[in-house]
Amino acid sequence: MCTEFNYKCGDGSCVNKANAECDGTKDCEDGTDEANCVPQCGVRPFKQQRIVGGTSADLGEWPWQISLHYGRLGHACGASIISDNWLVSASHCFMDQYNDPSKWLAFGGLNFQGDPLAQIRRLKQIHKHQRYNEETYDYDIALIELEAPYDLLPKVHPICLPDSSHIFPTGMSCWVTGWGAMYEGGSKSMSLQKAEVKIINDTICSVVTEGQVTSRMLCSGYLTGAIDACQGDSGGPLSCREENGKWFLAGIVSWGEGCARKNKPGIYSRLTKLREWIREVTEL
Repeated sequence: MCTEFNYKCGDGSCVNKANAECDGTKDCEDGTDEANCVPQCGVRPFKQQRIVGGTSADLGEWPWQISLHYGRLGHACGASIISDNWLVSASHCFMDQYNDPSKWLAFGGLNFQGDPLAQIRRLKQIHKHQRYNEETYDYDIALIELEAPYDLLPKVHPICLPDSSHIFPTGMSCWVTGWGAMYEGGSKSMSLQKAEVKIINDTICSVVTEGQVTSRMLCSGYLTGAIDACQGDSGGPLSCREENGKWFLAGIVSWGEGCARKNKPGIYSRLTKLREWIREVTEL
């Protein structure tokens, strides 16, 4: 029997195994659980061994992290590489005058803002989710098509997209990364920051946000506060490492009440609920 938690193969059969996709093992007879994965996604080939309450990331530690620069403002939002010519970010980064792709640049392989070795690409098109709600931040996801593909190198590498059946359990440790403010109201960080956060139970998430979360959102962080995403981290990845060593994109930094406040965890767009839309737009 197929359930929403089973991976569905291309031939219609289902795999009775958690998170079967992109794990390096052929589980479907037709091989579709591995065939649909971007080659070698979710690996960190360069790594040998602000986020509020975080620490500076090592060079090449988060090779899918993108810095999006708008006009002369410099870094404005984050994004994640999901293939050589597609990025995923948040719709709220591209509202009103910010919707013009010609005004943006995408910096890949960047650790410190101003690094001359970064790969820079222009944006061809911005696809905001047609159901994005500016008031509630529901469906807060945007797909970005690049004018020219990235050269996929150790420091510029895609993260794996989770299947809609993928489970990121409560309490799982994941990482949020970005160049956002290192404290509420502070200035943006020059070096890429990282912080370990925990997936929070949906019921608790709904209670502490007073029912503002939808099924397209997830909470991650700590109810005690102190560690969180902040202004400037929007659109960036919530990256989770599975037992097979591969990294999957669980969420996109979306919204929150302040930064690192007690009982006010970060709210992320939930990728598993938006996976089919990504496939429709990108064919990935």
